[in-house]
Amino acid sequence: YEKLMAKKKKEVAALTKQIETKLTRIADLGVEIAEMKNDLGDTQEALVADKKFLANLDENCDKKKKEWEVVVKTRAEELAALADTIKVLNDDDALELFKKTLPSASSFMQIQATAKDTRSKALAEVHQFTKHHPNSAKLELLALALEGKKIGFEKIIKMMDDMVATLKVEQADDDSKKQYCGEELDLADDKKKSLEHAVSDLETAIESANDAIAKLAEEIAALKAGIKALDKMVVEATEQRKEENEDFKELMASDTAAKELLKFAKNRLNKFYNPKLYKAPPKAELSREDRIAVNMGGTAPPTAAPGGIAGTGIAVLAEVTSHDQDTVAPPPPPESFGAYQKKSEDSMGVMAMMDMLLADLDKEMTEAETTEKDAQGDYETAMKDAADKRTADSASLSEKESIKAETEADLEAKQGEKKATSAELMSTMKYISSLHLECDWLLKYFEVRKEARASEIDALGKAKAVLSGADYSFLQAKVQHLRH
Repeated sequence: YEKLMAKKKKEVAALTKQIETKLTRIADLGVEIAEMKNDLGDTQEALVADKKFLANLDENCDKKKKEWEVVVKTRAEELAALADTIKVLNDDDALELFKKTLPSASSFMQIQATAKDTRSKALAEVHQFTKHHPNSAKLELLALALEGKKIGFEKIIKMMDDMVATLKVEQADDDSKKQYCGEELDLADDKKKSLEHAVSDLETAIESANDAIAKLAEEIAALKAGIKALDKMVVEATEQRKEENEDFKELMASDTAAKELLKFAKNRLNKFYNPKLYKAPPKAELSREDRIAVNMGGTAPPTAAPGGIAGTGIAVLAEVTSHDQDTVAPPPPPESFGAYQKKSEDSMGVMAMMDMLLADLDKEMTEAETTEKDAQGDYETAMKDAADKRTADSASLSEKESIKAETEADLEAKQGEKKATSAELMSTMKYISSLHLECDWLLKYFEVRKEARASEIDALGKAKAVLSGADYSFLQAKVQHLRH
């Protein structure tokens, strides 16, 4: 009972531990589900906002398209008006008219600007940008080129074009790198979460396998102990059955000898008191050789004296202790007897007592045979049940050992899988760390760098526009009219 209670307590403790583990997993899953629901809510809100933004974007795009059409139309009209105006003002008749009517006034004419002014304007555009972005080495070199006055505008413009192209390439690289970093970080983070879940599931599976192996080991030990105890009980029951059978045989032999002895004594009394009931002993059968000797006129061999108890020829298989008679001097002779008379009544009482003893012996032998038969039947049934139980326990033991071996193999495989998964998780975490080292600075300053490049490209564009427009410009200059 104590062993059973201890075993059940261990099973209860193991099951309680499993319940606690499952409850912990349920709680963790509940938290994860709640977080996923929050993420779903946020995603749905973001989706609604994105749809709203898309609708507004479409509306704004349509509006800007209409505005752009108006701008294009207005610009075309403005250009047409300017062209007509220039055409009118540049006409020869108009010039002659202006000479007569406005001799001292200014006139519209194209004059050539000086290279110095152009350099100054371009240099001003560059200095304006470098004032807000002091660490632009390329623009500083360009400013030095403009200040040097030894390099022509064509080379400076080419330098500007090269710088703009380089800036665009760098921006394209940053855009590509940003996209790469975002995608790789997302993929690595998803892989990390998947590997963490896999490691957690493997740890749970390993713990369950260890518990199962421990439980199987306990059950196997209990089955082995039960089989050993059963074998011991079978041996003890067999020894006990042998002892009981030997006692039964000894009892039957003693009772049979006692019955034969009582019958012999009763028959001897009948020979004297009731000769009619007397049964003579069977004649001794002669052997073949003795019969031949008698038939040829010889004498039969002398009959051997009967052995056994008191010369009756009745023997008991069990050992009988002999009692030595004390050797004492005989008493004096009795007085002379009178005429003898048979005691028939006393003899009848003695024979009746012998009959009671015989009946008691028959009853005892019958009870002993019944007890022996029942004991033998119980023993055979117990042996059959023990054999069936041993067969069942051996089959269960073999099955549990096989299950334990499979569980241990599965445990070893899961441990190897966990080791590989943990190594992969560690590698993934290192990769994520390297990605952060590579991408965090770019992601943090991406907009700043983008804006700086855009400003630098704009400044270069303005400087290039100044240098490109250095040959001719629509200027208003004072001219001195000579009178003829």
